[in-house]
Amino acid sequence: MKITEETIKFCIDTLICEVVEKYAEDNDVSETNALRYIISTKTYELLIAPESYLYLESVEYVLDMLASEEHGDWERWLAV
Repeated sequence: MKITEETIKFCIDTLICEVVEKYAEDNDVSETNALRYIISTKTYELLIAPESYLYLESVEYVLDMLASEEHGDWERWLAV
């Protein structure tokens, strides 16, 4: 199977949906509010950039990055 831009976009979109759902559940907020928060983060900027390959990581990995960013732990954020 050839990896196309369309395939990468699909993977990114799917991961974003999964991260939003899990973040909303874990933080007892609506998915709308979770999405609003997530799209305001640097983690999201990396997630939508195909060259970061963040779309290949798990939901938990991205949530860990969001938590590190939320707490201002940039050293951990960069290490993740």
